[in-house]
Amino acid sequence: MLHITEVKHIRAKVIWVAFDDGVSGEVDLNGALKGPVFEPLENESEFSKMYIDPEVETIVWPNGADLAPEFVKELLTEQTTSIRHG
Repeated sequence: MLHITEVKHIRAKVIWVAFDDGVSGEVDLNGALKGPVFEPLENESEFSKMYIDPEVETIVWPNGADLAPEFVKELLTEQTTSIRHG
């Protein structure tokens, strides 16, 4: 299973993330956070309260929102590919 080992808030909806497989980089979450649980995260102050849950080793927020490591890595891969080819 893929795990997130580190996360940092960079700027509005942009994070830096590291995975246990050695991959790391910036991920832009603009437009990726859909659903009622993510609505409070529109406030950058709330968004910046993210942390790694030690039990499931993924990004979580105090309001109960979370992101699967596979989803975050897929976004990173897509965004890195589009930057290289864009």
